[in-house]
Amino acid sequence: MRPDHRRDPGGSPGDGTRAGASYGRQTLNGRSPIDSETAGTARNGQPGKPGVRAPTVQWGAVKAEPYDAQTLGRLMVRSVQVPDPVDLLARLPQPGVSAAWIHQGTGLVGWGEAARITLPAGPDRFAAGEKWLRALFDSADVVDPVDVPGSGPVAFGSFTFDPASDGSVIIVPRAVLGRRAGRAWVTTIGDGDGPPVRGPLAPVSPEAMSAEVRWQDGSLTALQWEHAVAAAVARIRAGDLSKVVLARDQRATAAQPIDVRVLLRRLASCYPDCYTFACAGLVGATPELLIRRDGEQISSLVLAGTAPRGSSPDEDAALGAAMLASAKDVEEHEYAVASVRDALAPLCARLDVQPRPSLLALANVQHLATKVTGELVGDRSALSVAAALHPTAAVCGTPADAAMDLIRELEGMDRGRYAGPVGWVDGRGNGDWGIALRCAELDGPRARLFAGCGIVAGSDPAAELAEAQPKFRPMQYAIEG
Repeated sequence: MRPDHRRDPGGSPGDGTRAGASYGRQTLNGRSPIDSETAGTARNGQPGKPGVRAPTVQWGAVKAEPYDAQTLGRLMVRSVQVPDPVDLLARLPQPGVSAAWIHQGTGLVGWGEAARITLPAGPDRFAAGEKWLRALFDSADVVDPVDVPGSGPVAFGSFTFDPASDGSVIIVPRAVLGRRAGRAWVTTIGDGDGPPVRGPLAPVSPEAMSAEVRWQDGSLTALQWEHAVAAAVARIRAGDLSKVVLARDQRATAAQPIDVRVLLRRLASCYPDCYTFACAGLVGATPELLIRRDGEQISSLVLAGTAPRGSSPDEDAALGAAMLASAKDVEEHEYAVASVRDALAPLCARLDVQPRPSLLALANVQHLATKVTGELVGDRSALSVAAALHPTAAVCGTPADAAMDLIRELEGMDRGRYAGPVGWVDGRGNGDWGIALRCAELDGPRARLFAGCGIVAGSDPAAELAEAQPKFRPMQYAIEG
């Protein structure tokens, strides 16, 4: 996308300069961007009847109504450069935290809500969300002299893993604080009916959370999950599919409502090489970058294959070398790389895939990792590329349809937004989208955590259970402290 996003090189945010934000090729000119074909519901992968249920939209975080483009007010968007805040997360107010995306100290944090859409189930949930954003951003009045990815109008999103699941969410915050390549900015977003929301640039100290937490099993006990893994291995050996990713959940109840800011700061501090995120109550630190779009350039980091960290440098190196030599881990990883390559190749003029996996060492585990870079053809946003990639074999399996059916049969739960795309997109189509891993869904004092493992013909149920346990630890630590 190369929208005509005009700038005000020296004007002030309030001088009325118009900048036309164009999110995609199509401007909807007042027509509802979600037509009757995309407004239906879906169950078990089957499209619903047209017009049965429209998305729910909250405008200005005040009222909810079925989506109609005529009801959308015109967003007033103003980005201004500010002194480097150094620590983005230290500036988040409470209540009001709505979104965050942080990697090695850079990224975006948002608070308040200018608009939100909750999308019904269906394979068209990505397209429906993007059409809504196009209508919203294309009509916005934008002044953006900062002019970097993440300035101007920005939306954060989190999508369900399974197309049969309700609950995908896109949020446009009322205020966004960004930091990138030594520059920082604040963007205020509103409907023009009131003064712009100004976020605090002085550090805010969240209150310490109580460490008193009660833990309990999720949908399956450990033994039941091992039986599910054994059943999956049997199906793979019978030739039904090549790989499936099975997940577990775990539930926690704290003594008080969980402060999102505390979780984000603990995760970002302990896992700086991961992408620490928050969106509509889903919080985590994912190591897996599904897609980054910066102009025509894209990149992805494919992870599959997991080993623990060693207690010494020698043990650590030995565990990593054993994983690189493991036929089971390499097979699991190759399926994940192939699914990303096959999805991106038709979208790119150039695609470069690292010929052999390397090791990505995190604080608690290490993974096999393959970098993928490319150059896009055509006018696709980061969100549309993420939609083309999901679900990858790293979180679903191979072939995807058979793996999805087996996941529904064996996991005994709805994953919700776990293992779905999570990230942000701006008015130019740039953005970062990761896979929602090492995460939890929050509801007041309650949290639901997730962890999963790739299952292939050589998988051992007990070993897979042992592999899943460290994947819970980032969120367990974040909640307990």
